Amino acid sequence: MQRGKSKNESLPLSEQAYIAIKDRIITLFFAPGQYLNEASICEQLEMGRTPVHQALQRLQAEGLVDVVPRKGVIIQPDSMGQVIEILDARLVVEPAIAARAAEYGRSEDIEAARAILGHHRDDAHGGGRIDAFVECDRAFHSKISDMSQSRILGDFAKALHERSIRAWYLHLWQTLDTDASDRQHRAVLAAIEARDAGAAAAAMRDHLSGLRERVVLLQQHAPKRAPSHAR
Repeated sequence: MQRGKSKNESLPLSEQAYIAIKDRIITLFFAPGQYLNEASICEQLEMGRTPVHQALQRLQAEGLVDVVPRKGVIIQPDSMGQVIEILDARLVVEPAIAARAAEYGRSEDIEAARAILGHHRDDAHGGGRIDAFVECDRAFHSKISDMSQSRILGDFAKALHERSIRAWYLHLWQTLDTDASDRQHRAVLAAIEARDAGAAAAAMRDHLSGLRERVVLLQQHAPKRAPSHAR
């Protein structure tokens, strides 16, 4: 994923800082559990303390960092249990978004969503690479949110989806199936194009439920910690 400010330089500095720091967290450039300080982040981003501080406060509200006074910034981990909680929340929000997209999505938006899927399926750099998959998944779900014409639901879904992206890098790469994901995305889009709100919601629910089932299996087969014994 691209880092740097050129793509977002027209945005307020606090928004630029937020995007840049969040990207580093999502892609594990900043690792879970890592301690940072605002000064080092400012140096990396070539920004002043005020926009960086504002960005970190926002990220703390989203649960991605913990800002500890006089100690620094801790990058929060996401456990498998938290990943399941995030998917449960997505299962509530995103079927409703897909249903609204079937009602309010414009023809040009449907074509744009189809182009996103076509580009990533045909891209020679696609395949099983996690970066290519994440880019496609993020763009597709973002487009569906836009099509719903609900800013509140869309913003909520985006925040949840961004947390899911980090989960792909942390845990879910083991479940990556680009062909299945492509089929599920196309099923959602077909229902939207048919203006069938119920089918669009069901297709999105199937898409997310399948992922949740795979995460549960990962959790069940994860190595168990040996119990500690007090001496």
